[in-house]
Amino acid sequence: RFKKKHASIQSYRTRNQSGGIRITNSYITLPKLGKVKAKISRTPSGRILNATVTKTPSGKYFVSLCVEEEIVFPVTGNSQVGIDVGLKDFATLSTGNVIPNEKNLSRYEKRLAREQRRLSRKQKGSQNYQKQRIRLAKLHDKISNTRNDFLHKQSSLLARENQVVCAEDLNIKGMLRNHHLAKAISDASWAYFLSLLDYKLSARGGILIKVPTFYPSSQTCSCCGFQNPLVKDLKIRRWECPHCGSYHDRDINAARNILSKGLSML
Repeated sequence: RFKKKHASIQSYRTRNQSGGIRITNSYITLPKLGKVKAKISRTPSGRILNATVTKTPSGKYFVSLCVEEEIVFPVTGNSQVGIDVGLKDFATLSTGNVIPNEKNLSRYEKRLAREQRRLSRKQKGSQNYQKQRIRLAKLHDKISNTRNDFLHKQSSLLARENQVVCAEDLNIKGMLRNHHLAKAISDASWAYFLSLLDYKLSARGGILIKVPTFYPSSQTCSCCGFQNPLVKDLKIRRWECPHCGSYHDRDINAARNILSKGLSML
C-alpha cells in the first residue's frame, strides 16, 4: 500500500541492507515483500544500493535499481556533427541526413479523444469508470513509450558515431507560448532529447555544445558568412546567397552553421 492513494504515479524506495535486495532467475527479492516474479530486463553486476517500486496509472508495477558499478565505454571517433531540430523533420544534420518526425501524439489523437469521451460519460467512482480510466492510461503509456523509444535510439546513434555534437540552445518555454505550435513542440520533446544526448556523449568521452539562442544560423550563408535578413520568413525553405551565389537548403545550412559556431566556441 502506498501512502498517497490517489496520486497518478505512486512509488516508494527501500535501501539494500544486508543483501535484502537480490535477483535470482525470474524473481526479485525485496524487503517486506519477499520474492516477487518479474520480467528482468537487465541483470545488474554491481553492488545494489536501493530499489524504487513504482505503480503507473495504468496499473503496471516497475522496480528500478540504483547500482554502483564501474563502466568503461569505448571512446568514439573524431566525428563532429551539427543538429538543427524542427517540426517538419525532427532533426537535420550538417552531413545532410534528415531524421523524420514520427509525430506520436497526432497518430493517436483521434483514439485518445474517443477514449476520453467514453471516460467522461461514466459515473465517477464506478467500476466501469475505473476500467475506462485504465484503458485511457494504457493508451497514454503507449504514446509515451513510443516517443521515448524513438528518442533513445536516435540519441544513442548520434552519441556512438560522434565525439562532438553541436545543437541550438532553444528557449522552449518561450516557444510554447505560441499556441498554434505548442502541442507539436511538446510532442517533439527536444529538451528531453538533448538531455539524453548530453549524458550519453559524456559517458563516452564526447561533448554536447549548445550554440546561443539568438545566433542567426538560418540566415547566414555557410559558404561565405553573408547574413540574409530575408530568410527570417519561415516559409522560405530554399534560398540563394546574393553574395556568393551558393544555393542552400534552409535546415542543412542552419545545421552547418551551428556546427562551425559550436567548434569555434570549443
